[in-house]
Amino acid sequence: MKTTHSINTLFLALLCLTASTLFMSSHVQAAKWDASMTPAEVEATLDKKFAEGKYSPKGADTCLMCHKKSEKVMDLFKGAHGAIDSSKSPMAGLQCEACHGPLGSHNRGGKEPMITFGPTSTLAADKQNSVCMSCHLDDKRVAWDSSHHANADVACASCHSIHAEHDPVLSKQTEVEVCTTCHTRQKADMNKRTSHPMKWNQMTCSDCHNPHGSLSDSDLVQPTVNETCYSCHAEKRGPKLWEHAPVTENCVNCHNPHGSVNDAMLKTRAPQLCQQCHASDNHTSNAYLGNTDMGSTVNGNAFTGGRSCLNCHSQVHGSNHPSGKLLQR
Repeated sequence: MKTTHSINTLFLALLCLTASTLFMSSHVQAAKWDASMTPAEVEATLDKKFAEGKYSPKGADTCLMCHKKSEKVMDLFKGAHGAIDSSKSPMAGLQCEACHGPLGSHNRGGKEPMITFGPTSTLAADKQNSVCMSCHLDDKRVAWDSSHHANADVACASCHSIHAEHDPVLSKQTEVEVCTTCHTRQKADMNKRTSHPMKWNQMTCSDCHNPHGSLSDSDLVQPTVNETCYSCHAEKRGPKLWEHAPVTENCVNCHNPHGSVNDAMLKTRAPQLCQQCHASDNHTSNAYLGNTDMGSTVNGNAFTGGRSCLNCHSQVHGSNHPSGKLLQR
């Protein structure tokens, strides 16, 4: 009896050791699949799993057996995508697998990849985005395929945080911070001497731009630059009796909408800005370089002192005065 008991004990010990070794090796494999498989192999494996429909009958319960210790994963249930009481939430259907694809044998050996998102994903941005767009294709995203972000291979997960209670890019308080992680030039401009009140969160990028694309230049929310500006600056809208050609054509002929070191976000200070067009007639044919010895003495010339050309031609955005042909009144 003692001999039999010893053999059984040894067998159980070896069995436990083997099981623990397999368990550890499977987790090592699970951590390595993303690095060991090429993107083409990942896509081929995913296509096969989709074709075979290898979904888990227990859904999220199976996933959470391993992932419930991750705070990043569990935060999903604080937001819209994890709302178990919403019929529009993935949790009402295939749950985690609605976005990450069929489980297959992912939890048994770790060799089968899942659809992953963000900068660490082996899938191309358009493959990741196709998952998001399968639910989020509406009139606000109808021009996505021709948008600047899509053409630059930007993934939805590069801007949006799905496993979060509040997506930072959807909040007025944090939207600009998210956008300027990539748009650093605009971040520098909005901190210049004159700019729109974006750094105080009184205005956001999406007030003027549709990040998901539009039929306008620069993905503007309005058909033209001027229409976008007139949404706030209605007093500049025409038609006027006397109009200034560069104003009616495009506001950015003179202004940098993201900020400038010059007054009123002008691209160049006057009179140099004006002389880019008005350099061949009357007094504007002379090159006035400002309040320096090269052009004039300080405040000694009406063309260069103070507001320069604007000292006389103050109505540069247009005039309705009967005598306003020269935009002086």
